[in-house]
Amino acid sequence: MVAHLGAARFAPGACPRLIVKIGSALLVDPAGAIRRDWLAGVVADIAARIAAGQQIAIVSSGAIALGARRLGLAKGGRASLEDAQAAAATGQIGLSHAWAELLGGENLTAAQILVTLDDLEDRRRYLNASATLDRLLTLGVVPVINENDSVATEEIRFGDNDRLAARIAQAAGADGVILLSDVDGLYTANPARDPAATLIPEVTEVDARIRAMADGGSDSGMGSGGMVSKLEAARIALAGGAHLAIISGKQDRPLSAFAENGRGTVFVAGNGASARKAWLAGRLTVHGCVTVDTGAIAALRQGKSLLAAGATQVDGQFARGDVIEIADADGAKIARGLSEYDSADAARIVGHRSDAHAALLGYAPRTALVHRDHLVLL
Repeated sequence: MVAHLGAARFAPGACPRLIVKIGSALLVDPAGAIRRDWLAGVVADIAARIAAGQQIAIVSSGAIALGARRLGLAKGGRASLEDAQAAAATGQIGLSHAWAELLGGENLTAAQILVTLDDLEDRRRYLNASATLDRLLTLGVVPVINENDSVATEEIRFGDNDRLAARIAQAAGADGVILLSDVDGLYTANPARDPAATLIPEVTEVDARIRAMADGGSDSGMGSGGMVSKLEAARIALAGGAHLAIISGKQDRPLSAFAENGRGTVFVAGNGASARKAWLAGRLTVHGCVTVDTGAIAALRQGKSLLAAGATQVDGQFARGDVIEIADADGAKIARGLSEYDSADAARIVGHRSDAHAALLGYAPRTALVHRDHLVLL
């Protein structure tokens, strides 16, 4: 029996497709070995949910921590990019074997998917990943997903599996994301430093007030995420119409415990954007930025396109069709979309009304800098 409305949003009947993310600090002990008894409990929870009709994909950290132990690398394999890549390549084998063995013990089939940032930022590769995930889940397979850290670089990577889980949720068309963590949710302040901090059970919008409560640190020193990355994951998930929960994994059978007591922070999604706009909102990389005035911001919030007359500055180098951000005068991100112009032509028409564009460009202008059909508010 589900005892809490927040947890009820993730029950099989309400959430047909669920993404579960597990952090390194939960899955790997301080000595660098898999916590098999704990993981077996998680797998039992997953099996029970699948038996109840829920489709589940797992985003699993732990490869670097496992590989570092086997290779004897300092700082958990994170002393350098080269160490992290070597540790990931070594540890991924053991991680995948553990998942396949434990899921097999519940008569479930595991599949391994390793992705890079580019796989989900490039629209065509994103759609390919989406199709693969959908087929596996439809077949009753449990995909186990991780970032391909053996080839990722500092510049081109997710960097944490919280955001990866949210992007996978978008690609899989999931209804919910549960982040199993070494903390049991978002607090008004860091509870390790402020005894008066209180747990926030529900969030409906990741705004400046909520972001101010985040703490970027990770207590274990093993993982790469923190509360900042979890809030970014929540923003991405909500943009795709998926609820997201941060709950504690520091207990046996954590998914069952959440269903019973509802303890955690649930970020409640409204109506998600279209699939293409959700992909835009969830992207982590952009090619440039257009700064706009207050009039343009008001127009965007009314669902209108971005016109050149409302733009004040163009930054970066981008081609027509590239993803760019739209920001206010203080640099705050307002929206994201596909540019109708390259950066050079965009700079020529900034601040000018549409009837002046042909003379400035030497060709017939397009209707907008960023059309509303290819634009999403952040």
